[in-house]
Amino acid sequence: MLPMHTIAVRAARAAGQTILRAYAELDRVEVSSKGVNDYVTNVDKEAEAAITYQIRKSYPDHTIVGEEAGENKGTNKDYVWIVDPLDGTNNFVRGIPHFAVSIAMQFKGKTEVAVVYDPIRDELFSAVRGKFAKLNDFRIRVANKDLDETIIATGFPFKAKQHTETYMKLFATAFTQSADVRRAGSAALDLAYLAAGRVDGFFEIGLKPWDIAAGDLIVREAGGTVTDFTGNHNYLASGNIVAGAPKVTTALVKSFRPLLSDALKR
Repeated sequence: MLPMHTIAVRAARAAGQTILRAYAELDRVEVSSKGVNDYVTNVDKEAEAAITYQIRKSYPDHTIVGEEAGENKGTNKDYVWIVDPLDGTNNFVRGIPHFAVSIAMQFKGKTEVAVVYDPIRDELFSAVRGKFAKLNDFRIRVANKDLDETIIATGFPFKAKQHTETYMKLFATAFTQSADVRRAGSAALDLAYLAAGRVDGFFEIGLKPWDIAAGDLIVREAGGTVTDFTGNHNYLASGNIVAGAPKVTTALVKSFRPLLSDALKR
C-alpha cells in the first residue's frame, strides 16, 4: 500500500497548493449554499479536481467518492478513494486558518491509507494500516490520560440541529468530566490532532464518511480507538463518532450512554 500512500500525499499537497493560492485572495472566492448551514466554494471543487487528477494518473480504474463530485466509478470496485478536498470550508471562507484536505483509500471496505493535510501549517498527518501513523516524518501516538486531565475536541451538529438537545447534554457531560473542551471547525483535523496527542478525545454527531475515513485510520494507527456512541463500529455509516486513547473512549461512551436519544442508539 506504500505506493498508494505516496499518491495520496501527492494529491493532498496538490490540493493544498490550490487552497493556499485561493486563501491569499479570499475576496475572489465564489461561495454557494448546498443546504442549511452547508456551503461550497469554487476552491472545494478545484481542489477535488486536483486530487482526482493525481489519483487517476496512477490508478485510472479506481473509484473515487468525493464530497463535491459524488461517486466517480472506476472499473475496479475493490479500491475506493474517499475525498474531502476542504474540510472546514466555513473556516476557510471567513479567513480562519484551520482547515484540511482529507484523503482515504479503502480496499474491499477496509481503510488502508489515510492522509490529512493542513496547508496553512504544512502539517501532513498520514497512516498506512498496520504500519504507522505520522506527522510529517515523525511517528505519533495518542495521549493516554485520565478523563479529568483531558482536552476533548468536538463539533456542534450544525447540519443536524434536531440533535441539539441531546448534543448539549453530551457536551455538558464532557465539559464537566474533562479539563476542557475545544470546538475548532474541522473534524479531519480534530482526529489528526487526537492522533498526535494535541487533544485527548473527540466526539461529534452527523458527520459524513469523507469527514471521518482518513482521521479514523490515523487515530487507530496512533494507538487510539474509534466507536459510535454505543461503543460499536457503525460510525462511518451513522456519522456519530467517539474517539480517543482506549480508556478515554471507554469513559466517554460510558458517560454518554444514559443520555442518548433513540436516534443516536442506532
